[in-house]
Amino acid sequence: MSTLKQQLKSDVVAHMKAGNKTALATVRNVLGEIETREKSGKTPVELDDAQTISLLQKEAAKRRDTAVIYTGAGEPGRASAEIAEAEVIEAYLPQPLTAGEAEAIVNGAITDLESAQGPLSMRQMGLAMKPITAKIAGRFDGKAVSDMVRKRLS
Repeated sequence: MSTLKQQLKSDVVAHMKAGNKTALATVRNVLGEIETREKSGKTPVELDDAQTISLLQKEAAKRRDTAVIYTGAGEPGRASAEIAEAEVIEAYLPQPLTAGEAEAIVNGAITDLESAQGPLSMRQMGLAMKPITAKIAGRFDGKAVSDMVRKRLS
């Protein structure tokens, strides 16, 4: 079992004891979504931390989008409830990187590859993206990272 999933399960008990109904319901919903994802398909799988983080990001984004819809429909109470749930979910996500930190990771990875293989061309962008994506994984916008790599390789 992934450590993030264990953390979510132990936090269910903590939220129950603390009487935090919003956090409790949100974490239970997320755990249900994780179980659904694991059991769907032909063979059951267990999500690792990276897959769980991806699912959490989608769940938080879904709640933020719903809050915008509620706000537009004149339902500020429901919108604030959705935002509160999104904040509970986002507490489990890794800290996002700044543009400078992401660029440092991109430059470091490309420098490492170039020292091992010589200068990289645009055709080898996929080769450069693989280690970069592993390091950044959900902590910075993928399109922006791709643009940074293109800029560095051209």
